[in-house]
Amino acid sequence: MDVIHIMPCLDMKDGRVVKGVHFVNLRDAGDPVENARFYQKEGADELAMLDIAATLENRKTRLEWVRQVSSVIDIPLTVGGGIGTLEDIEMVVKAGAHKVSMNSAAVRDPDMLRKAVKEFGSGTITVAIDARRNREMPSGFELVVSGGTTPVGKDAIAWARQCQELGAGVILPTSMDGDGTLAGYDLEFTKAVSDVVNVPVVASGGAGTLEHFYEGVVKGGAAILLAASVFHFRMFTIRQVKEYLRERGLSVKL
Repeated sequence: MDVIHIMPCLDMKDGRVVKGVHFVNLRDAGDPVENARFYQKEGADELAMLDIAATLENRKTRLEWVRQVSSVIDIPLTVGGGIGTLEDIEMVVKAGAHKVSMNSAAVRDPDMLRKAVKEFGSGTITVAIDARRNREMPSGFELVVSGGTTPVGKDAIAWARQCQELGAGVILPTSMDGDGTLAGYDLEFTKAVSDVVNVPVVASGGAGTLEHFYEGVVKGGAAILLAASVFHFRMFTIRQVKEYLRERGLSVKL
């Protein structure tokens, strides 16, 4: 079995790490550089940093945040938020990111996603897919963009399949119904995505117990487990999560 990766996520706003519920009601969760350094020391396999207001504020990812964070870690860093052009990707990679995560821009211009894969390699390109339940969609999940504010009338699972066809190396599905609730990953959504792609899928949004992490792999089919609140507010250490997964028979790097 593949080694499962644990990936803390720094949601960034105004230079600080924040965490909300359903993408709103944000509260402060500290300094990004201190958090990044701490998580690497704790045993994180990867780190995500999402500029959550970039798309809504119609601006680019703040490169100084990327430089500061990448300078204190040597685990892979995935950066997302406001990345809309090949030039944006190039600047973020030059600032120290190993991978970029695209969401709204890829939905608007799938051809840009294809070009990005061609230029930077599939391993550099993660596509984040935000969705909410909608019975009118064939899969029951509708794609939403712009930080979860705008439904686009497109089936989220069909889009996941298309992203893999366009060459995306990782798919990061987040259910708007579960984000920040600590009620567990949306296993139905995660599994629906992992069933139609054969690239690594990141379970994201809602982890609140050790059991949730295990379920993300066993029931959701995820290869990477992303979490924010439980780590920022020190409900668990990364090592606790890894030891729990190992006790349950999953392969992790301790």
